[in-house]
Amino acid sequence: MVSSNYRFTEKHEWVKLEKDVATVGISAYAVDELGEIVFVDLPEIGAEYEQMAEFGSVESVKTVSSLYLPISGVILEINKELLTTPDLINNSAYEEGWLVKVKISDEKEVEDLMTYDEYQLHLESL
Repeated sequence: MVSSNYRFTEKHEWVKLEKDVATVGISAYAVDELGEIVFVDLPEIGAEYEQMAEFGSVESVKTVSSLYLPISGVILEINKELLTTPDLINNSAYEEGWLVKVKISDEKEVEDLMTYDEYQLHLESL
């Protein structure tokens, strides 16, 4: 369930904040647009990224889409389950379908991201 500790980007990635660690995934809207996800390319643990840098991709039956990290930081963990079962993203975009966990390097960047309600308004404008 999406709660107040989730933030979103215009490119449809989400961040779930837990102290100085952010869990990152793609929104249910993005999943619906992509269709069945068949492959996920995730970064190496320990890789460092700036906010909104490309960190991987998802491939669906329709297209390949780049993934952009919503917040600067170092990759702490990847969801290894997705390497063999990428459709977890389709079935559970906000829980089991998470992509990476990131050690946040600049907590102020959270303010650049949309709340759930702001994201819903963004979706209405598309």
